[in-house]
Amino acid sequence: MTLHETLPQKSADPRLSGIIKLAVLAVGGQGGGVLTGWIEDMARANGYAAQSTSVAGVAQRTGATVYYLEMAPMAGGVPVFSLMPAAGDVDIMIAAEMMEAGRSIIRGFVTPDRTTLIASTHRALAVSEKMAPGDGIASSAEVMAAADIAARRFIAADFDALAIRNGSVISASLFGALAGSGALPFPREAFEAAIRAGGKGVEGSLRAFGAAYDAAQAPVVATAPVKAAPAAPAVKGPARLTAVWAALEARVMALPAPVADMALAGLRKVVEFQDLAYGAEYLDRLDIVLARDSAAQGHVLTREAAKYIANAMAYDDVIRVADLKTRAPRLARIQSEMRVKDGNLMQLTEYLHPRAEEIAGLMPARMGARVQASPVWMARLDRWFNKGRRMRSDSLRAFLALYLLGGLKGWRRRTLRHAEERAHLQDWLDRALGYLPRYDLAVEVIRCRRLVKGYSDTHARGLSKFDRVLEGIALVAGREDGADWARRLREAALQDEEGKALDGAIATIRSFA
Repeated sequence: MTLHETLPQKSADPRLSGIIKLAVLAVGGQGGGVLTGWIEDMARANGYAAQSTSVAGVAQRTGATVYYLEMAPMAGGVPVFSLMPAAGDVDIMIAAEMMEAGRSIIRGFVTPDRTTLIASTHRALAVSEKMAPGDGIASSAEVMAAADIAARRFIAADFDALAIRNGSVISASLFGALAGSGALPFPREAFEAAIRAGGKGVEGSLRAFGAAYDAAQAPVVATAPVKAAPAAPAVKGPARLTAVWAALEARVMALPAPVADMALAGLRKVVEFQDLAYGAEYLDRLDIVLARDSAAQGHVLTREAAKYIANAMAYDDVIRVADLKTRAPRLARIQSEMRVKDGNLMQLTEYLHPRAEEIAGLMPARMGARVQASPVWMARLDRWFNKGRRMRSDSLRAFLALYLLGGLKGWRRRTLRHAEERAHLQDWLDRALGYLPRYDLAVEVIRCRRLVKGYSDTHARGLSKFDRVLEGIALVAGREDGADWARRLREAALQDEEGKALDGAIATIRSFA
């Protein structure tokens, strides 16, 4: 006889079977507390005992908070509820963002025998996703696939966009999804009464609630949301300039079909960055690559060059940053994200800390080179300018300062920074084309330009990695698998900000090169 058989067996407490256990995972500012409050008030108004708790998090974004609520019919006294959810013991899981749904699955809150999972498919990127030098965004499709397996029932839609379209916030649409799921034993009218009892933003909340209610009753398609690419705006301007643009566009249309679409996007980017003459310079560089390309290879080399030459020519300097900060679409986007309404006053503070290199880069090329070569002058510039400066760009004085600085496009070509960027661009293209006829290796070197991006310290780190990757490629260029090693070096450089993966890859190459 085993020990297990000798111990008395206790049957499950029948009073526990009537308790409904619901958890909400929400990022700060998404109204998780409001949502929980609505659910709790609705339960009590319909003869249920209810208790809610919350544990705030601080590690991700503005903090992912776990809200937990238990409810049961009032019969035979007030029950004793738990304070926190337990793995495998949650009836309803509401995730206010896609990755929070993933975390709820990992933590065991979602189980196929009992849990209804309600999740919004939109993303609020984590700090780790934003910090990655490459594409650090986690796959929503993987979470969707896991949710289909892990949950007894899975309800998903972009409840954030749905709420915004109806003039409300995501807590209202998630409440509607909960009602539409039928997971709680209350009629729709009870949910709507809870919203009305709140007394704030009732009409918008009810619209979002109704739309989400309908969405929850529609079948779920387990795919990540796909955003359509915005249509390119029509080119407008004086007849003289539009005629020049038309001529540049005709040059693009004459390119091979695999290249033309990317080249047109690149042309728009560099012209918007500088001017039409700069666009002609872009196409001249592209023609040089095309002359060395091969139709038998599908013109992959020129297509990749069309993308990365445009990125290299439209670099981020002080002028560009100031220009972007004063554009009307940026202000409109911020107002939309902050949900500014008529009558609200929005104050916008810009945080600036230009390095000495950015100031020297604005100077005429020869003068800037002399200043940059002088440790004394660089120390002075750093002392004068590299401070945490806060400028209220909603004030006239600060806005005008940024606006005037952003209008120095005509000066840009004379600056040290422009001379440096041109030299670096030419050296990169010469190296890539120098590897021909090793076509695959030349393509990989062209793609390495994605390592260089951003402004100030970010740009400096990317440039350093780019140079190290090209040095590593030179060590393996003579090998048959040189192109594969070039790709590995580039991907290693994109894995982490510190460059530890790149250090390891270069060390491996040095061990056999």
